[in-house]
Amino acid sequence: MHIHILGICGTFMGGLAALAREAGHQVTGCDANVYPPMSEQLRALGIDLVEGFGAEQLALRPDQFVIGNVVTRGNPLMEAILDAGARYTSGPQWLAEHVLPGRHVLAVAGTHGKTSTTAMLAWILESAGLEPGFLVGGVPQNFGLSARLGRPGGSFVIEADEYDTAFFDKRSKFVHYRPRTVVLNNLEYDHADIFPDLQAIETQFHHLVRTVPASGRLVVNARDEALQRVLARGCWSAVMRFGTAKEEPGALRARGEPHAFDVLRGSLKVGRVEWPLLGEHNQLNALAAIAAAEHVGVDLERASAALAGFRNVRRRLELRGEAAGVKVYDDFAHHPTAMRTTVDGLRRKVGLERILAVFEPRSNTMKLGAMKAQLPWALEQADLSYCLQGNYGWDAAEALAPMGAQAAVADSVEKLVAQVAAAARPGDHVLCMSNGGFGGIHDKLLAALHGRS
Repeated sequence: MHIHILGICGTFMGGLAALAREAGHQVTGCDANVYPPMSEQLRALGIDLVEGFGAEQLALRPDQFVIGNVVTRGNPLMEAILDAGARYTSGPQWLAEHVLPGRHVLAVAGTHGKTSTTAMLAWILESAGLEPGFLVGGVPQNFGLSARLGRPGGSFVIEADEYDTAFFDKRSKFVHYRPRTVVLNNLEYDHADIFPDLQAIETQFHHLVRTVPASGRLVVNARDEALQRVLARGCWSAVMRFGTAKEEPGALRARGEPHAFDVLRGSLKVGRVEWPLLGEHNQLNALAAIAAAEHVGVDLERASAALAGFRNVRRRLELRGEAAGVKVYDDFAHHPTAMRTTVDGLRRKVGLERILAVFEPRSNTMKLGAMKAQLPWALEQADLSYCLQGNYGWDAAEALAPMGAQAAVADSVEKLVAQVAAAARPGDHVLCMSNGGFGGIHDKLLAALHGRS
């Protein structure tokens, strides 16, 4: 089959492209904006990319067009596809029909931590010799690629996103996957462009719960009130809770620091995790992955031990370089809670050394200003904060005013780089946070710091 993917450089669609190519299909695709790491992965796979969404791509005559959720009505190529009556489907639907049948699907859902937890779970299964297939919304460093088919008929680990499927299918992506094991990591308001409130997202999560068989397992964060409301709507599968503050029969909890902790079931120690990752969020992610792996036969002790060899996903507190004694990091955080968690993780690592947080409110939720009031809270552990002001319809300087002289705003990446480079001094840590390419700010910062030294 020849498929032509619209929006191929998104993390999900790029992973789908890799799976389709590995399965022997001819894959081409198009997109408007290309940035690493997905662009690098697609080029390495030899997948032909077309810049833009021109209607002339109809002449490629693929067997099917696969439509990413970045595509809307009015897109020239999509309009041509509709006018021609050409075959098209969504990415999640194509995956459900061509990759997932006959597999034990393990789906990882939640507002935060999906990518890291999916990568952890895939690594645990790999370490146990299960050769899982996977599709991760990033590039796990243990594997060097975001997706693979794995052992035929075996397990398949997938990052289960609640964002909508396509312009013609407004259900969340994850309802297509028919998982037997589901991680519900956490749930709070996000995606203000498509969900009016938290209750609407809870409804989508319950749609996911409805698809899990009675023989399946739901791995649920015990600390999250929204997830408890989801389960209260109806639950037909076994539930394993994790992250309990005190002993609870059957539930998993941690004892110790996030980088070195015992895994407890009830009062019994069943494993130990010692790894380089920081932050309580990663400790909870680990418990979730360990509990999910047990459902496909990996015992808790072995799963815990496997995480010693886990290397995180690219763009998760990834050190991009050091210049003039200043370290520059890249992180995918974009929701205020994720930003706060990321800054906290770095703070735990560097102690009293200065953190300069540099961020771009790029997600649709942030562009709409739905979470602007939370930004001072998200950044309070940073010593200095710098924001890129875009055409958001709200004033970043006003939103950050409670931070006083600790926050600055610039209307271009170049001005932002100049501000940060002027303020940074040896021993500082510059943390760049965005869910996009951020105008190549990491390399520009390093170059500016080199030039200053």
